[in-house]
Amino acid sequence: MTELVVRRLLIDLQSPFARNWCGGDAFSTAFFNALSMSFPFGEQFFIDAVRDAMATLPPEAQEKYRAEVRGFIGQEATHRRIHSLFNQHLESQGLVDGWTARASKRLTLMEDADPRHALALTAATEHFTAMFAEWLLAHPKILDGAEPRLRTMWLWHSAEELEHKSVAFDIYKAAGGSDEWRNRWFRRVTMMFLGDLLHQTVDNLRHEKQLWKWSTWRSAARILLGRGGLLRGNVAGWRSYLRSDFHPAEQDSSLSERWLTENREQYVPVGGAAPQEAALAAS
Repeated sequence: MTELVVRRLLIDLQSPFARNWCGGDAFSTAFFNALSMSFPFGEQFFIDAVRDAMATLPPEAQEKYRAEVRGFIGQEATHRRIHSLFNQHLESQGLVDGWTARASKRLTLMEDADPRHALALTAATEHFTAMFAEWLLAHPKILDGAEPRLRTMWLWHSAEELEHKSVAFDIYKAAGGSDEWRNRWFRRVTMMFLGDLLHQTVDNLRHEKQLWKWSTWRSAARILLGRGGLLRGNVAGWRSYLRSDFHPAEQDSSLSERWLTENREQYVPVGGAAPQEAALAAS
């Protein structure tokens, strides 16, 4: 079991940054901005889903997973806080987050459902996030020319997502979740996540008057569909989740370990779920 350490990222997110912060590339900037808009609401949902399902486990199972869940909550609460700061700058630039409202409206339908459904949704989304994280760590040139502190933010977040990729899945299994519902939610998440990501990215590009430029579509094709692109390069990873014997641990985490080792000066470890982060998770 991987020890999940909460880390305080040593970057300044109080100072504003350029609108086209990702190396001057309109598509990648709009795409990363869209992803960030989803995180504060999404990370809190994941925290709640894991915490609520954890409470249904027998005492011996709770003890088994307690440290892992504490680290998961600490890391996700930190991600939520960092991206909230980032998103405040996007709001000041006039960008409108429509993703959170859409997701919130859908998820209110799950309020009285079996907590394993929220956990299955969380595990599915965590797999998407882990695939993205591994891809970004393997292709950091996507962030060439980006604002240095924001480049650090995205690579740090990716490294930690790969670290805790198994937590929601393990709790789902421990809670008696079925593969049938796990796969149903994965297919639903595929449509919801990709649809919301496309919708928000297009909205961002439209606001910046970059949507109908040839350079924008050329960049989108390269990043998403080119050799080693995000979508083209993750078909096998997507399909693997549907196997009955799948476990997130089979995904390679060496790029995460390497980045965290080589970039120790970018963060300060603060142990498990630090009091500050635990308070944030509960708020």
